[in-house]
Amino acid sequence: MTLQISAAFDSGNIEVQSLDNLQDIQLKIRKDKDSDFYQWFYFRVTGAKGQALKMRITNAAGAAFTGGWEDYKAVASYDREEWFRIPGTSYDNGELIIEVTPEQDSLYISYFAPYSMERHADLIADCLQHEGVSLRVIGTSIEGQAMDCLTIGTGLKTFWVIARQHPGESMAEWWMEGFLARLTDMDDPVIKTMREKATFHIIPNMNPDGSCRGHLRTNYAGSNLNREWGVSNLEKSPEVHHTIAAMDADKPLFCLDVHGDEALPYNFIAGAEGIPDFTDKQAKDQADFLTAYKKASPDFQTEHGYPVSAPGKGNLTMCTNFTADRYNCLSMTLEMPFKDNANDPDAEVGWSPDRAAQLGHDALTAMADIVDQL
Repeated sequence: MTLQISAAFDSGNIEVQSLDNLQDIQLKIRKDKDSDFYQWFYFRVTGAKGQALKMRITNAAGAAFTGGWEDYKAVASYDREEWFRIPGTSYDNGELIIEVTPEQDSLYISYFAPYSMERHADLIADCLQHEGVSLRVIGTSIEGQAMDCLTIGTGLKTFWVIARQHPGESMAEWWMEGFLARLTDMDDPVIKTMREKATFHIIPNMNPDGSCRGHLRTNYAGSNLNREWGVSNLEKSPEVHHTIAAMDADKPLFCLDVHGDEALPYNFIAGAEGIPDFTDKQAKDQADFLTAYKKASPDFQTEHGYPVSAPGKGNLTMCTNFTADRYNCLSMTLEMPFKDNANDPDAEVGWSPDRAAQLGHDALTAMADIVDQL
């Protein structure tokens, strides 16, 4: 069987430059459409069982976040269920090198474990099999894909949780899978109480077009959705436009925007301290949530993260700052690593879908600890 490398599938991204030499396979990451952003890759290698391969991603130096390649290991899977790290991954002379000997006829290799639009459809369908879960489509993407929004709970306190504004940050939807699995479990006493106190509006995937196209950061129009809040329109960022309209109708007391960070090997929160009028109440609620999340999850920490913006210097076109400012609510961004959790590393899988899902599960314990004070 002849060696082939393909990315012509949901979330796929790679361009083949040369397959002439198994020890010098040359590949290139395709840019997001109408954008200079790129870093996400996902492709399948066939016809190389038992053969040592050396693949070079030749344009890695031009990727959006070159710090993401340092101490990074690519992920791979034979069955697309279990993903493991490839030890033979290195960054050298501006190229990402992946050395591996496939044990089967087909091997999938990716930047992080992908979360396909097909799995998204399964997630929505599964949630709707549970009592007290409803779905509405708040709008459509540029390519006409549904903006799915689940509503769960009957309480007076409104919680908004969104994920995957940046489609290549697939760990965000794995987090959602764990979050929703727990939120639909009425045998969990924490959940029973939370659903009586709060109503959750949840968008598991804010960027369906970018997700299926294998983008890192943008939608079909090349827009970075997390720079479109307050400036969105139906031509370049309908996904944000529709979400703000839905939030205006059900104003959040709590908003969590779930992401992944290419460079930092930690789970952390970025807050809205930089908005013009960050209140003492917002500061206290945020501090209490961080304390509760750290207590609930051994994978969450507060020592490492982004520098805190000075008062009035926050970018109001970002979700967390926009929502904190517009609704005077507790609003935060959760970041997870592409690499590993440096505080509890796992050489075999690194930061993984299962660990992201557990972090989503544990977030509800932290939310329950602060719901009464919101």
